[in-house]
Amino acid sequence: MLALAVFFAALSPLLRWYAFPRLAKVPANQYQDMVLEAKDATLLDYATMRARKVSKVTIVQTLKGDVEASERIEESAGRDVVVWDGLSYVVGPDGEMVSKIPERYIFDAHTQEPVHATGEMVDGDPVRRQGIEFKWPFLTEKRDYEYFDAQARVTAPIRYKGTQDFRGLEVYYFEQTIPWTKVRIPETLPVEGLTPEAVAKTGTTRWYTTVRKFWVEPLTGAPVYGEELHREELRGGTLLGDRDKVTAFAGHVKMREDYIDHTVDLVKSNRTLVLLMTSYLPWGFLALGLSLLTLSLHLEARGRRPAGPTATETEEPSTVSA
Repeated sequence: MLALAVFFAALSPLLRWYAFPRLAKVPANQYQDMVLEAKDATLLDYATMRARKVSKVTIVQTLKGDVEASERIEESAGRDVVVWDGLSYVVGPDGEMVSKIPERYIFDAHTQEPVHATGEMVDGDPVRRQGIEFKWPFLTEKRDYEYFDAQARVTAPIRYKGTQDFRGLEVYYFEQTIPWTKVRIPETLPVEGLTPEAVAKTGTTRWYTTVRKFWVEPLTGAPVYGEELHREELRGGTLLGDRDKVTAFAGHVKMREDYIDHTVDLVKSNRTLVLLMTSYLPWGFLALGLSLLTLSLHLEARGRRPAGPTATETEEPSTVSA
């Protein structure tokens, strides 16, 4: 019993500080999608090169794990690696494609730090990310993080703004502001035959700014909700005629309600697994070890207690007559 007490007491910190950092990781084969909407948005009509109000713009984001690429990179990196192929597909109110931007994001499965390898890119352009993207680390802290912006291809701080309650979950609220920045023209444009090179020859440039907001569940590091105050403009050049600039897109982008519910349910289940390894089992094993130690000491003390006088020793000697 004493040996079991020592075993469980030693297992408690080992599970929390040794096993958890090695076992908690993002699976390499993960697939997820997300639908966001910007209602009453402003969108550029490429036929007239004029901005117009539209009822809704829909953004479909997908992340798909490439297991074969992960295994190949792991051989040279010497650690667990996840490769996500992402796609941001923007659709107008008529269902026609506005833009699509593919990404390849390579990161450490345990810490979510970027892993630099061949194939890391945004919209076909090789990049070298610094900071996180899409997901925060397990056991997220109340501090600022460096976050990679795929549109501007830059890393900027995303600020911790406080702790809030979001649909029954305690979450950390983060916010990032990207000021007006000149960015690349997307490789795929909604007008057939129009290419980034053709736009560049006109002298027209694309500019972008956003305020990015995330509500992150700290144990899993998973965002349960996100918003963006997003603006894009085309500036200068002969493409715009006599105008200095025109709005290409402006809207308040929010997660669609059904995807919020799905994300919250998924994060709650994953949160239970993290709690099991960081709190429930370590504290449970420690309590069990202390209980077994107390019980073993009690039994040992009782076994060593001096025995009382026997019944024959306490009987009065009988009187014998002559």
